[in-house]
Amino acid sequence: MRPDNLSHLSAFAAVARHASFRKAGAELGLSTSAVSYAIRGLEERLGVNLINRTTRSVALTDAGQRLLERLQPVLHDLGDALEEMNDFRATPTGTLRLNMSHVAARLVVAPLMSRFLAAYPDIALEIVEDDSLADIVGLGFDAGIRFQESVPEDMVAVAIGPAQRGLVVASPAYLEGRAPLRHPNDLFDHNCIRYRFPSGRLYKWELEKDGTQLEMDVKGRVTVGTMHLALQAALDGVGIGFAIEGSVTEHISQGRLVSVLEDWCPYFPGFMMYYPRQRRTSSALRAFIDMAREAGAGRSSGQGVSP
Repeated sequence: MRPDNLSHLSAFAAVARHASFRKAGAELGLSTSAVSYAIRGLEERLGVNLINRTTRSVALTDAGQRLLERLQPVLHDLGDALEEMNDFRATPTGTLRLNMSHVAARLVVAPLMSRFLAAYPDIALEIVEDDSLADIVGLGFDAGIRFQESVPEDMVAVAIGPAQRGLVVASPAYLEGRAPLRHPNDLFDHNCIRYRFPSGRLYKWELEKDGTQLEMDVKGRVTVGTMHLALQAALDGVGIGFAIEGSVTEHISQGRLVSVLEDWCPYFPGFMMYYPRQRRTSSALRAFIDMAREAGAGRSSGQGVSP
């Protein structure tokens, strides 16, 4: 195979993954025009149209879909073959592409990033924050990070952090002059900050005490689509919010937020890193998992909670 054939096929696969010439170029480190040139060269060589593109959309033709189906296993095998060469290197190398929720990015990856990059100077990190359940295989990611309940069943999942819990929080200004909350049903007398998943589903607050489990369909005037905005609304005194403990610990310790109904806020399994079962685990991914698990074990010891 001519070298330019392989680069053109890689460009085609990237465009198919992203349905975008610009995003494919960003992944490959190429300009949009270079990606377009590669696709045009591949189509001319094959004598068929692979991609229908307009100013608004990019879609595979039937021939393009057939080529992609045949091409993906070959590219995966080729990637695995090249990755095996890393076993002969003193240190891991390559680009590690991770897809994760915003909360996972803040609580898991951000504290590790500097140390990981310093320890492995030949590894480049690409991090995409995405609260939807992205298809990490189809989008070309090496792994994802989500809570256990969100990990697809066909993936290998590895715990990389301590147990977590959700806390019901509000600002002192909001709580001032209001009756104390003693039971989750008291939430119905308050303005709660609701969160809607990218899928459109509203999150029901999960609370538990002495074996009694509740899913609270709370009411409120504000519904948001990011946990960051929900937290900011709670800090601003808009109402009562629900947040992962690690994201509000500092605010509570400094008096900006107050945790209520704590006896109804149990621990649950923490973050999981997951990746395709059939794909060889890259040395870069193994290095990241090892460091994340080590850091998670340290945080767990500090909390006295098992991951």
